[in-house]
Amino acid sequence: MRINVLLFVQCLVFLLVSVASAASITDSEHRTLVFNQPFKRIISLYPAHTTNLLELGLDKEIVACGPSDAGLPGRPVVQFQDDPERLLALKPDLVLIRPMISRGYPNLVRILEKNNVRVVSLQPTEASGLFVYWENLGKLTGREAQAKAMIETFGTRLAEITASLKDIPMEKRKRVYFEAIHKQMKTFAPTSMAMFVLESAGGVNIATDAERMRETNIAAYGKERILAKAEQIDLYLAQSGRMNPVSVDDIVKEPGFYLIKAVRERQVFLVDEEMVSRPTLGLLDGIGFVKSLLYPDYGQEGITRL
Repeated sequence: MRINVLLFVQCLVFLLVSVASAASITDSEHRTLVFNQPFKRIISLYPAHTTNLLELGLDKEIVACGPSDAGLPGRPVVQFQDDPERLLALKPDLVLIRPMISRGYPNLVRILEKNNVRVVSLQPTEASGLFVYWENLGKLTGREAQAKAMIETFGTRLAEITASLKDIPMEKRKRVYFEAIHKQMKTFAPTSMAMFVLESAGGVNIATDAERMRETNIAAYGKERILAKAEQIDLYLAQSGRMNPVSVDDIVKEPGFYLIKAVRERQVFLVDEEMVSRPTLGLLDGIGFVKSLLYPDYGQEGITRL
């Protein structure tokens, strides 16, 4: 009987210690993941994940990444369209994806998890989720302190970039239409990362009435609504990249756009989508760049890539 009691006590102590040391996160699919130790063999299938993992000081822990990742030359390249066996052959303990992948390729997630590989879907669509996203990456990898440092760095540099904006009265702030997808006449949702960049740079979003599409950072607007505010648009800004392969010429020559004040005054600019849409420290470069377009006569402290 004593042996049984001893075994019971040992099991109870082990259980209590395990519970106490366990960490948990809730991902973008509202799934809760509980784990007892940091993940050490990670496949990253979203460039923002890779950038942030590197910022957290991880390198050898990333065993493979996607074809859009330029920061890890020589690393195995995999895609979510691949046969799951190709990913499993790399013996990952964690695969980081985003909701677009889990919605489009549920079979990949199912097979990976069936083979005891944790799959976590993360992508903040609102600026308010940025720090939680970094904290979650820190928890998953045992780099909580480094994630906290990222957050502190972001706050400090943001304050430096935006310090001179206090000298610009609200009535003199530039009013902006921020294009997300030209062919579909879509803008960004008011709470998106891109609008956080614009407003942090001192711009005024003229499309605050845009309707967000599902759980994305994109919002429907339409040409009629843009032209209805044509005379209010001091500056026309468009993200440029895979999502929106557009040129300034495309925008200027769009039928009816000659009515837009910014088009007439040659205030049409492109900004790399990586600087305004990806949840990384690169958002700071986006804020600095957009600020330089809006207010070239004001100080540009904090801009790192101009």
